[in-house]
Amino acid sequence: MMRATNDAIKPVAAEIERSGYVVVQNFLDDAACAALVAECRDLHAGQRLHAAAVGRGATRAERHRIRGDHTAWFEPSALTPAQARYWRRMDRLRVGLNRALLLGLDELEAHYALYPPGTGYAKHRDRFRDDDARILSSVLYLNRDWHSEDGGQLRLHLPQNPHMDIYPVAATLVLFLSAEFEHEVLPATRERLSVAGWFRRRSS
Repeated sequence: MMRATNDAIKPVAAEIERSGYVVVQNFLDDAACAALVAECRDLHAGQRLHAAAVGRGATRAERHRIRGDHTAWFEPSALTPAQARYWRRMDRLRVGLNRALLLGLDELEAHYALYPPGTGYAKHRDRFRDDDARILSSVLYLNRDWHSEDGGQLRLHLPQNPHMDIYPVAATLVLFLSAEFEHEVLPATRERLSVAGWFRRRSS
């Protein structure tokens, strides 16, 4: 795991180039994470998080057996203060990764994801079959005092190893190439919060 500092983009880029994924600790400070947590829970209490769907367009449907999270998308033109701090940090990362890896990352899309206890997300890839715009997937975890017995790992399926499990510890950021890695979210014994994001190439 790497720690996020002002000079950390080079090693992050190098690890993505080498492995296709990277885990970064302390990507946001405690206050920024706490603001995101508070906002996500306020949205949930106000019934403004919605059961996530699978697919898109005519094939889009709520499928609780596949995924159990509740989500709210960030609107880039109307970011809240909590979201704006995350967005600025991610944009600096986008610019740095473009310089280092020439990935052509142009846009960011992101949403809150709240998983109630006992829910998860079955194995999948993040890129749609008819749309290759998503280049780099990201997950920022928001869960303080998380322990291994709480479960809720992100299970990243690797080409040369069975898998790698990443626990959803607050301020940890996971990045991986969207087209390359199948992954899943294992059920947890407690509520699990995160911000899921995707760096995309420019829309046609």
